[in-house]
Amino acid sequence: MRFPVYSVALAVSVLSSFTAVAQQTRLQGRVRETDTGQPVVGCEVYVRGSRQIARTDSAGLFTIAKLPAGRQQLQFSSIGHEPLKTEVDVPADGSLVDFTLARRERQLKEVVVAAPQGRFGPQRLREVEGTAIFAAKKSDVIVPDNLVANLATNNARQVYARVAGLNIWESDQGGLQLSIGGRGLDPNRTSNFNVRQNNYDISADALGYPESYYTPPVEAIKRIQLVRGAASLQYGTQFGGLLNFELRAPEPDKTVSVVSRQTVGSYGFFNSFNSVSGTIKKLSYYAFAQYKQGDGWRPNSHFDSKTAYADVRYQFTENFKVGAQVTHMDYLAQQPGGLSDAQFAQNARQSNRERNWFAVDWNLFNVSADWKLSPQSNLNVLAFGLRATRKSLGFRPNQVELPDKDFYLRDLITGEFRNYGVEARYLNRYQLGRKSGVLLLGTRYYNGYNHSVQGFGPTGRGADFRFVGPEGVTFADGFSDFKFPNQNMAVFAENIFYLSDKVSVTPGLRYEYIRTTSQGTYGTVIRDNAGNIDAITQSSEQRLSPRGFVIGGLGVSYKPVETRELYGNISQNYRSITFSDMRIANPSAVIDPNLQDERGYSADLGLRGEQGQWLTYDVSLFALQYGNRIGEVQTYNAADRVLRRRSNVGRALILGVESYAEVDLLRALHPTAEPGRWSLATFGNLALIRGRYTQSDIAGVKGNPVEFVPDVNLKAGTRVGFGPFKGSVQATYLSKQYTDATKAELGGVSAVVGRIPAYTVLDASVSWERRWLKLEGSVNNLANAVYFTRRATGYPGPGILPSDGRSFFLTVAVKW
Repeated sequence: MRFPVYSVALAVSVLSSFTAVAQQTRLQGRVRETDTGQPVVGCEVYVRGSRQIARTDSAGLFTIAKLPAGRQQLQFSSIGHEPLKTEVDVPADGSLVDFTLARRERQLKEVVVAAPQGRFGPQRLREVEGTAIFAAKKSDVIVPDNLVANLATNNARQVYARVAGLNIWESDQGGLQLSIGGRGLDPNRTSNFNVRQNNYDISADALGYPESYYTPPVEAIKRIQLVRGAASLQYGTQFGGLLNFELRAPEPDKTVSVVSRQTVGSYGFFNSFNSVSGTIKKLSYYAFAQYKQGDGWRPNSHFDSKTAYADVRYQFTENFKVGAQVTHMDYLAQQPGGLSDAQFAQNARQSNRERNWFAVDWNLFNVSADWKLSPQSNLNVLAFGLRATRKSLGFRPNQVELPDKDFYLRDLITGEFRNYGVEARYLNRYQLGRKSGVLLLGTRYYNGYNHSVQGFGPTGRGADFRFVGPEGVTFADGFSDFKFPNQNMAVFAENIFYLSDKVSVTPGLRYEYIRTTSQGTYGTVIRDNAGNIDAITQSSEQRLSPRGFVIGGLGVSYKPVETRELYGNISQNYRSITFSDMRIANPSAVIDPNLQDERGYSADLGLRGEQGQWLTYDVSLFALQYGNRIGEVQTYNAADRVLRRRSNVGRALILGVESYAEVDLLRALHPTAEPGRWSLATFGNLALIRGRYTQSDIAGVKGNPVEFVPDVNLKAGTRVGFGPFKGSVQATYLSKQYTDATKAELGGVSAVVGRIPAYTVLDASVSWERRWLKLEGSVNNLANAVYFTRRATGYPGPGILPSDGRSFFLTVAVKW
């Protein structure tokens, strides 16, 4: 009886097992990205309620065997993708099932990484900073906080000592105006550079009158960025390139931070610089005020200067912020006038001008907005404006030795500047296949207006800037009144193509449209040898000059290792004639009415890098080709007086090598030693330059040296430190140079042209810092050299302007 029961049970069990096996199947699937459709590799697939796990292959395929048919719950997990839970009916026929995963992209909050700022060697601009491209360009960055130098006087000889090849004019003790050039470019008020503050223009007129009467106090500057001629594609067409003053930013981690610096020095010098800064929630601010005065090394050199600045920023969101900045500067300076060669040789400190004055009132405005559109793209928009005046008053005859009398009328020139502009930049980092790149697109609109009036100023000695007429002559007969409206529109583009992790190529283009207008009346004053007026003629004039053009450039960078780079670039340059070229009356100058714009190109080829922590260097060859170069030639008028004629002298080629190196001597001797209390470093930069006129229609010019090109330009120095004490000594040497294309040695009675002899200057500075207190001392022109760097053609001359002799300064600074 029992046998049949067991037999039935066994039969049922075996039948059930065969049925279950018959119902099992396998799931074949494919996992791809939702947006791109690309296969997801290495994705793990789980079956809920089962221990089975599958992983996708290089095609995104997976297989799970022995899975019962019907609905199953699956879980997908992959690095870089959002997790996925889903249900699926497993097909009995084993057909392929598609699944998609979304990429995991999250906008992280900004992380600020702070580290102590290095104090060894110069800095250079990175390939991309903000919304600007500097790849393969020759650049220098000066950090004033790293210098042991005289900052209170804006002493350009010390501040720019580590930039190879710069030619610096020294005109006043207070550093009221900055005049730097290089590679044969006229240093006058830095007019051959595009000069900016926080990336917006600060000169009188960026194209029509690119002279900078305002220079921010070095004590307020965080970084000075200098990019040579290849900057023409992004910042305008000047041959010199870009000079940008990046002022200090608001303190991010303090509600209130205060800095006060007080400086006294030789010849009545006093400087007071005070700033306040901080951040309150989303609002941050920085402001400073500076007062400066001095009597000058020469008689009749007193000056008073006031500068104020405010910067307010608001962070609306993590990706959007706005800022507004206002700058005011005004100063009144008495000018001792120029000397003849004989006067300079007799006594360089003398002055025979007591009635010459110069006044400046400068007001800058800026509003900016920054958007971070995505992790790869940024947009920056700047709107800026200028409202300013400059007034020069004085007795400036063609003969600089002529005594000045109180009853002589003085020459008076006033300039009113009202400019505004907008500049927008879009920068995008992108991937093109397996290659990456950076694209910069930009546009600019600029509207300038300059009202220049020139005539007779009052007699007497005071700073009385009123127009008057000479006896027997109506007011309108004796002066010129010109308006110079102009417009400038530009679009530009640059792109970094990374061909590999070592090689990049950066092409760029810029289209420029310039519309310059000159309209007004002018008079010609004829004087006798005693400076008396013989005759006055008056004429009307109107000129319109619209032009548009394209300039281009190309840069290449090769980095065999991260700390070494071989770079090269070539860029076209362009410089329009200025308003002063178009019309201004000067008793020692004549202007060619047919002046043409300058055109040419600049090129660099260099090697820069670092060796360990003890050596940094930058050695480069450069070429600057000038077409229609505007220069000055010594000539004579009908009365056989020496005059300076300004015209298109010809074509010039300037070639040279610029080198810089700095060595940390202690680390060089002991590379593996830990930094101690002692520090010792030395630097040197040498520029060897040859500039010649290769073509000219003016007799006697072809083959002559180009103006403002010393063959040898050497700067060297040593810095030593022990704990809180630091000291530096610096030497500057420039060989002889000429101021006009005819290679004149002496300037005659006007002294406005001629040779500038070679000179050597020594400077020394010391500092001590402890917590919130810092003491600084400096001696400018330690060896009391007698020299000059400039022959002024008008104000503040005309004639030789002697540089200051030995002077001492002491600064007390506190910060809390």
